[in-house]
This record gives sequence, C-alpha cells and structure tokens, in this order.
Amino acid sequence: MTSHIPPFCQLPLEPAPLQLPGARLVRASFDPARLAAEDFQRCAIEPVRGVAKRQGEYLAGRLCAREALRQLCGQALVPGRDEDGVPIWPAGVIGSITHGAGQAAAMVASRQDWQGLGLDLEKQLSAERAAKLAGEILTPAELQRAEGLDPQAFARLVTLTFSLKESLFKALYPLVLQRFYFHDAELLGRDDEDHAELRLLIDLSADWTAGAKLNGQFAEFDGYLLSLVAIAAKPAGL
Repeated sequence: MTSHIPPFCQLPLEPAPLQLPGARLVRASFDPARLAAEDFQRCAIEPVRGVAKRQGEYLAGRLCAREALRQLCGQALVPGRDEDGVPIWPAGVIGSITHGAGQAAAMVASRQDWQGLGLDLEKQLSAERAAKLAGEILTPAELQRAEGLDPQAFARLVTLTFSLKESLFKALYPLVLQRFYFHDAELLGRDDEDHAELRLLIDLSADWTAGAKLNGQFAEFDGYLLSLVAIAAKPAGL
C-alpha cells in the first residue's frame, strides 16, 4: 500500500512554515529507533543502506515527497534517485528533500513555475558549535557584519547562513552542474518577514555569474530552522 505511514513517522506536521506559489510543502517528525525492518516494503519504497538513523531519514524524506507529490499531481509517487543519491522527480516536476534531527520535509512544484528549488532543515546550532564553525561558513565580509552580536544571536546567524547556503546549492547545482562552497556566496541581509538575499561571489555559468542575487526565505520553529531558495522559471521564449 503506497499510502502506508509507519508508526516511526508522524506525517504531516502542520502548519507548513513556508509558502511558495504553486508549490506543496510537507513536513514530518520521525524516530529512527522505532523504524521496523519491514517499513520500506510496506511503504513500497526501495530501501537504502545504512544505520537506522540514515534509513529513518531517507524513508521519512521520501514519505514527505510522496505526500507532496500527491497534493501537487494527485498521485502518490515516490522520487527515485540517481547514482549520486540525488532525487529523480517525475516529468514536469521539480522538488527538494531535507531531513535532520528527527524532522524531514519535502517541497515540490511544477517546472512551468520554478526551475530551481532548494530546501534545507537544520537544528539550531549552540553558541559553542557556531563559534567553531563560523569561519568555515561565513565569508570575511559576513563575519565583519556579525561583529558585536551576542553569542546566541551569532549562533542563529551562523545557522541561518549555513542553511540558506545549503538551499542555494540545492537550487542552483542542477542548473549549473558545478559544485561550489560556503565561501562562494554570501548572505547580504534579511528582513523582519523572514526573507533573505544572497549573492554569488564566483561565476558558475553564463546565466549565473559573480554578483547575481537570489532571494531566500526561512522559518524558525521548535529549535529548528527551515530555509528555501526558489528560482522562478524563465518566461516562455527566453
């Protein structure tokens, strides 16, 4: 039964913390310790190798994607995956899956509306962890702009910057097929409505050059941060 939801996974969670026109976002919570050996078979989802944590993350993410596709297309489809583990979406659909620390989420939309989607879920970093990772995630300019923040505010900023850059990579990589890293983009700012602006610092393709700006959005809830970078489809004929 493709509609089966195993007890280890609670789906969907409401309300959806981010909104994108024409897209469907589904979240779930899960407990890998409650994952049963037969859960993949009962869900009609191809199993993945790994420890219980990895298996639980994968299955919860696919269950979110299945429900999101059901809402979008009317069919409870499950995305496959290529040799690198990247999701393979049905024709005409674009999507993104994320999971971490007992939560998972997936967003899907029509390729007629969006050419790139990147969704990322993170547990909020502790002040100590953020201080250790900041130099790997933030550019020198970002670090300079963060001077004077108290440790907790700085930790939130590092978490946000990390998550938005992960979402940026997920949205752009399928379009440019070139890997890039945390210091290859910067967070320019954010507003009171949880929207953010990012800027590329390197050339990735003819369409995506240094200086190109992209918008993102994010939501903070229950100690988590969910971020999204969405790239609108090009108008017909361009």
